[in-house]
Amino acid sequence: MNFLATPTSRSAAPALLRLLAWLSPAFPTGGYAWSHGIEWAVDTTEIRDGATLQAWVADVLRHGSGHNDSILLRHAHRAADNQTALEAITELALAAQPSRERRAETVGQGNAFLAAAAAWQPTALRELADKVGDLPYPVAVGALAGAQHIAEDDAALGFLQSFAANLISAAVRLVPLGQSTGLAVLAALEPTILAVADATATKSLDDLGGACFRSDIAAMRHETQYTRLFRS
Repeated sequence: MNFLATPTSRSAAPALLRLLAWLSPAFPTGGYAWSHGIEWAVDTTEIRDGATLQAWVADVLRHGSGHNDSILLRHAHRAADNQTALEAITELALAAQPSRERRAETVGQGNAFLAAAAAWQPTALRELADKVGDLPYPVAVGALAGAQHIAEDDAALGFLQSFAANLISAAVRLVPLGQSTGLAVLAALEPTILAVADATATKSLDDLGGACFRSDIAAMRHETQYTRLFRS
C-alpha cells in the first residue's frame, strides 16, 4: 500500500481514536520499562548520539523485530475471528523470539495490553489468552485491531511508529540525549517506518526472520549486564 494522506471519514474516526489510545505512551503496556537491548548498546557506546541511535533503530525496523512484528500483527489482524489461526500465529511469535528477555518483553507488553484494553471488551482476545497463556504484543494489537475494524495498514503503521518512539525514548534517557535530538531521530525515521509498513503488507509468515544480529546479541548480553535500569 502507498501510504498517502487521505481525509478521515466520520465512519473511520472511532477506529482511529481507538488506535491512537492503544498506541499512546499513556496506555499502560509498560513499554517504558523495556529498552530492547539498547541499554547494553549504550553501555558499550555503540549508541552514543543521534546518528548512531538512528542507524540502530533503522536496522531494527528493517531487519529485526520491527519487520517481524509488523508481519505478525498483519496476520493476527486477518485472523481476528479465527481462533485456530490465532493460536498458531501466537505459538510462532513466541518461538521466534531470539532471547529470554525478548520473549519477556513481547509477552509482558502483550498481556498488559489485553488487561488495559478491557474497556473495549476484547472477548475473543481473552479467550485466546486463556488457551495459549501468554500473548505476544504484536499479536494482541493486531487481533484486537481486526476485531474492532481498524484498518490493517493503519494498525501496522501506528505500531511501528510507537515501537520506534519507545526505543528512542529509552536512548534519550540512557545516553542521555536531549528531547530535541530524540524527536529529530523520530522524524528522520519516518521514511523507514513507511517503507517497512508497506513492505510487510504482502509478506507471509514464512518471511519471518532477520539479520539484525547485533541487536539480538545486545538483548542476550543485557541479561547479565552489571547495572541495569531497564528490563531488556
